[in-house]
Amino acid sequence: MTQVRAAVVSAPGKVDVQRFPLPEPGPGAVLLKMRLSGICGTDKHTFRGENMQYAGTPHERAIEYPLICGHENVGDVVATGGEVRDSEGSVLKPGDRVVPGANVPCGKCRFCLSDAPYYLCADMEDYGNSLNCTEPPFLFGGWSEYMYVLPRTPVFRVPDNLPDRLAVLTEVVAVTHGVESGLSVLGDWGGDRFGGSVVVLGVGPLGICHLVKARLLGAGLIIATDQFSSRLELAAELGAAETFSVGATDVEERARKITELTGGYGADMVLDCTGVPQSFVEALRIVRPGGVVVEAGAFVDLGPVKINPNSDICTKNVAVIGIGGERATAYLPSMRLMEANQDRLPLEKIVSHEFVFEDAEKALVTAQQDGAMQVVMRP
Repeated sequence: MTQVRAAVVSAPGKVDVQRFPLPEPGPGAVLLKMRLSGICGTDKHTFRGENMQYAGTPHERAIEYPLICGHENVGDVVATGGEVRDSEGSVLKPGDRVVPGANVPCGKCRFCLSDAPYYLCADMEDYGNSLNCTEPPFLFGGWSEYMYVLPRTPVFRVPDNLPDRLAVLTEVVAVTHGVESGLSVLGDWGGDRFGGSVVVLGVGPLGICHLVKARLLGAGLIIATDQFSSRLELAAELGAAETFSVGATDVEERARKITELTGGYGADMVLDCTGVPQSFVEALRIVRPGGVVVEAGAFVDLGPVKINPNSDICTKNVAVIGIGGERATAYLPSMRLMEANQDRLPLEKIVSHEFVFEDAEKALVTAQQDGAMQVVMRP
């Protein structure tokens, strides 16, 4: 094979299949044959033309077209540029099933040299986003038959008992590290680290993975909201005791009912996974005094919201944790967590649709409709 097929977002609202030369991996690089690649919320924004990412950081940028999207990936090693090791130090060899990191850190800046999340890197590149397909070796996204993984990209070996349809969720589950951070803050501030009340705003793929993480880490009461009934049904199946449709209720009604369900106090922790700015205002409204709000869905700049720092945050003593992506150190634990719980929770239902690349535009449209959860693509 000398030519590789890939689904290319060539402009907002336009996806087509194009061909690229099959590259040889340079020193330290890895060539993967793709198994599955997920459609992330940021990919939906890119498709709609909402392409300003990492606003307020050193790598704020408007994503440029054309590009091969796909940073939630699982594939097989085909070749390496010399000796390349996985995240645990083992040498990668052809046939190894792996999940590559979604980002390429520089390895030299202050953030890379500390214990900070690697997405804070001051000179970071990210697959399917900043890395487009305008220059060789082109294949910097998972919506392709093959993917080129650059040096310094962390690569994680997939456990043998973890199926592809769960392994493809690894990056998404890795983003849920805000749940642990929120529980730690609650404990440090005199609250309980388990058995508390958790509200998940938005239970699309990111939100449903946050819900699962909250349940597995000991949440006593889980409440979920979303606009789609199919997502609320899955949320209930995965542990939500109460669900609210945002189309059938207003903010006032949801706030009143959540206050009642939490003994008149409000939620211990609110996980905002909607990607809709106004939900952050709602999160501050329904969290209890001394509680925690985790903002995990605002990866694309969709504009500001109006809050009162005094009444919404300070006098309530609310902690706000912003999550800008996944920790590299969370990939392996995420896979192990899914592997250990796949028989007791219906995690396989999180992936609802699978499309081939020729139907990429249909896949993107489907991913934004009721009835869809995680939509994935394969060659």
